[in-house]
Amino acid sequence: MDPIKKKIQNKSKETRQELIGKILSYSSILLIVLVVLSIFIFVASKGIATFTQNNASLKDFFFSTDWSPTAVGKDGRPLVGALPMITGSFGVTLLAVLFATPFAIGTALYMTEIASKKGRNFLQIVTELLVGIPSVVYGFIGLNVVVPFVREHFGGSGYGILSGAFVLFVMVLPTVTSLTVDSLRAVPSHYKSASLALGATEWQTIYKVTLRAALPGILTAVIFGMARAFGEALAVQMVIGNATLMPKGLLSASSTLTSVLTMGIGNTVMGTVGNNALWSLALVLLVMSLVFNLLVKWIGRKGRF
Repeated sequence: MDPIKKKIQNKSKETRQELIGKILSYSSILLIVLVVLSIFIFVASKGIATFTQNNASLKDFFFSTDWSPTAVGKDGRPLVGALPMITGSFGVTLLAVLFATPFAIGTALYMTEIASKKGRNFLQIVTELLVGIPSVVYGFIGLNVVVPFVREHFGGSGYGILSGAFVLFVMVLPTVTSLTVDSLRAVPSHYKSASLALGATEWQTIYKVTLRAALPGILTAVIFGMARAFGEALAVQMVIGNATLMPKGLLSASSTLTSVLTMGIGNTVMGTVGNNALWSLALVLLVMSLVFNLLVKWIGRKGRF
């Protein structure tokens, strides 16, 4: 065969393969976008129905503490005050991340700056094991260990935001730790070399250089940990008490958006006020997930090396 003709055939074959690859890639991207948009539109349409069809007040939804969708208030509107659940969700999330962040940073620094290869491998295995444990196992441990511990040492029934925060602390710790390790390893080595060459000690270099350079990545890890904690349902449901009341403290029984959703969604009929109100809670969760992702993107743009 003529070499020129053979070269043209090979080039044509490569062009067809490239075209097929592009079609498959763009089709996959389009499918993902359509799935995400479909989920958002579906949840949004169901959640908004509480206010458009059932005449619920948006102000009462976010600022009222009365949650009884099957009942109506004096103004004839359903009682769908979600403030106790929103407060409970933010309470356990912020407290769990507050507990987890110092431990995660300390563990990540040890793995990247101090530990030997064997020590790093061991901690890596432990971190991956914590990630792989099912939520129900964390919930059972919390129910049998954390709740009695809180009841004995802090008082109250043992159920509440504090117990939920303790359980979520262990659950988000591997997520924050893994992402913090990645951000610390991404710090350019010449930053450390320059600091040591100027006479700084190892700990001064870690504190003044490494941590500050890795701060955007650490903040991203914290945001991901918050997203993980905010969306957790089963484990928190087992230890928080599931009372749709405004929490009076860390030791009083409370509830979260996810715990109310998991308990109530199977006991309502599609299209009723109670069902629509639960979809409104789901819409709040979806919007918060979007907010967490936007925060991660914003931190990433602001904190590039």
